[in-house]
Amino acid sequence: MRLVFMGTPEFALPTLRTLYNSKHEIVCVVTRPDRPKGRGQRPAGSVVKEEALKMALPVLQPEGLKEPKFIQALKECHADCFVVVGFRILPPEVFTLPPRGTVNLHSSLLPKYRGAAPIQWALIQGERETGVSVFFIEKDVDTGELILQKKIPIEKDEDAGDLHEKLSKIGAHAVLKAMDLIEKGNVRRLPQKGEPSPAPKILPEHCRIQWDRSPDQIVNLIRGLSPFPGAFTQLADKRLKIFKAKVINENSKSFGLPGEISEIQKNGFVVSAKNGQVLVTEVQLEGKRRLEVSAFLRGYSITEGTVLN
Repeated sequence: MRLVFMGTPEFALPTLRTLYNSKHEIVCVVTRPDRPKGRGQRPAGSVVKEEALKMALPVLQPEGLKEPKFIQALKECHADCFVVVGFRILPPEVFTLPPRGTVNLHSSLLPKYRGAAPIQWALIQGERETGVSVFFIEKDVDTGELILQKKIPIEKDEDAGDLHEKLSKIGAHAVLKAMDLIEKGNVRRLPQKGEPSPAPKILPEHCRIQWDRSPDQIVNLIRGLSPFPGAFTQLADKRLKIFKAKVINENSKSFGLPGEISEIQKNGFVVSAKNGQVLVTEVQLEGKRRLEVSAFLRGYSITEGTVLN
């Protein structure tokens, strides 16, 4: 089949590479416009654009998705199907163009975690499993009929970065399988079943650690926001991001005020939470680089009884 690939973030790269190396033909890549980047604020393309240029593929970078020139360029591709991985919300003028439909890869088991940040919210909510969904795009976001899903367990110590990498690779193979099914005319279009749940964009207010919550809730938040944007707390007058932590002394008696550092160990410090404690092992102080707590404590003095808030 002739495909137009649409995507911007790193998550899209495994799918782009897998389709490029398959029997299907990518006739064009669509990604965001160049943006200022780095100290010099020079215009830079997305990672998808960089990869597409290495593959000698044509690239479109529309500002507006309803621009007549963009719509005409898509029509001239004569694509059988559009494939979307991490791009903008498409208007009907775009997703209805290809005769075999427009297909999207989403990093959750739809209808759970519809929205911009499914990987983060699955971890924050303490899910034990997740996966990817390949579906046909319809007008309402993330609601289209399913082609296939792939389910995986979430390992105890995985964070959003780990899960992002794993799901991007699993998703690439899922999309390729979907393209093969569409080409053969073997697709069973399945309605989404179950209770939908949201996965909105992560905002700063989502990132602040509430130490009066349970140790599990706190550690899930830290995992869900690591490595980016990072869960944070306040240490004196500085913001302290926490990237790694684990639950200890769960469902035990109180060891101090919520957020109180009750013990300093060689490789971490222990913080009191609701009915338990959390051992913090990797941090980044505002204006400094990310460090294991063992290294952080060599350059910053913390005393037992200090309260994070």
